[in-house]
Amino acid sequence: MTDWLKEAKEIEPGLIELRRKLHRHPEGGNCEFFTSQLLIDELEKCGVEVTRMLETAAVGILRGKYEGRTVALRTDMDALPLQENTNLPFASEIDGFMHACGHDLHMSALIGAAKLLSAHRDELHGNVVFLLQPAEENAGGAERMIKAGALNGVDAVFGAHVNPEMKAGTIGIKYGRFYAVSTRFNITVHGKGCHGAEPENGIDPLYAACKMCTALKELTGIHNGKRDVVSIGMIQAGKVRNVIPDEANFMGILRTMSFENRELMVGKILDIIASIEEETGVYAETEIIYSYPGVENHDAETTLALKAAEKVLGKENVINMEKGTMTSEDFGYFLLERPGSFYHIGVSSKAPLHSPEFNPDESAIAVGAAAHAAILSEYLNSH
Repeated sequence: MTDWLKEAKEIEPGLIELRRKLHRHPEGGNCEFFTSQLLIDELEKCGVEVTRMLETAAVGILRGKYEGRTVALRTDMDALPLQENTNLPFASEIDGFMHACGHDLHMSALIGAAKLLSAHRDELHGNVVFLLQPAEENAGGAERMIKAGALNGVDAVFGAHVNPEMKAGTIGIKYGRFYAVSTRFNITVHGKGCHGAEPENGIDPLYAACKMCTALKELTGIHNGKRDVVSIGMIQAGKVRNVIPDEANFMGILRTMSFENRELMVGKILDIIASIEEETGVYAETEIIYSYPGVENHDAETTLALKAAEKVLGKENVINMEKGTMTSEDFGYFLLERPGSFYHIGVSSKAPLHSPEFNPDESAIAVGAAAHAAILSEYLNSH
């Protein structure tokens, strides 16, 4: 049996060097030109046939010796618009951008898996497709890649995300619903401006918007046995302290653990806005934007990932996660089209994701590469 972790440790220095190069040159969504070219070069060194698509995306295929199914592994590539504050010797050299969500580790682990699998291609019954995806953070690169044909010929798809709360050397597996369904909303509240000393002569949109924000926030809770979260992240109105403005704007996001609860909660949001409109006399323009579908893993592929990871890392280092996360992740688009599973890679970071101090343990790269290779080869050779 192949010792994937031992082989991953042998190539670990090169993977860490790659990660640091990626970390020094972060790029925003749909602007990953340096990033994608670097990854394409690395894949081609492994004998992977690469096809570019969209502006910065790419799909590579490693053909095994024997006929069989085709399994895909995805990495996201984009960085966050965030100023790094780690003081690392390989800190971001791009002002205002940082790999604060671990995508540099995701990419390095994928390249590690490509190197491992290419060395064992004569044992593979089928093909491995590598999905280099742009714009996970905000623009939905997964959906665009699917529409461009990235999953053509693919039978199953796997992916992973780093988890700062899990120790390095571990993998987290989750059955069923893992990441939340996200729904964005933008509200513009129209009133009638007037002097602050004479509120009876106007209609106060800021007051109405504040009542809406408070009521919407209080929707956070358990519905139909599942947790739902409503967050308001921005409110804007007026320019001076003594004038009631003509309008107020606020933006927020709804996260639910099922599509059914999304419909339920959107209805509640619209009811609250309509009720406060009637109460205060304002008019509210409401925009509801159905966003990422979240991640819901398929049982058979999750069981396969669990068992393959246990063989490589030992049962004590593979965590069967009970709770999902209310954060969002567009990998779920792939799972709406193909069976598969998404798992976590522990990185032991004191700072959380999206923090300017985020600093993951780089030993997790080899662990991720080994887990990927084990899971993908197990899928191909077990079918």
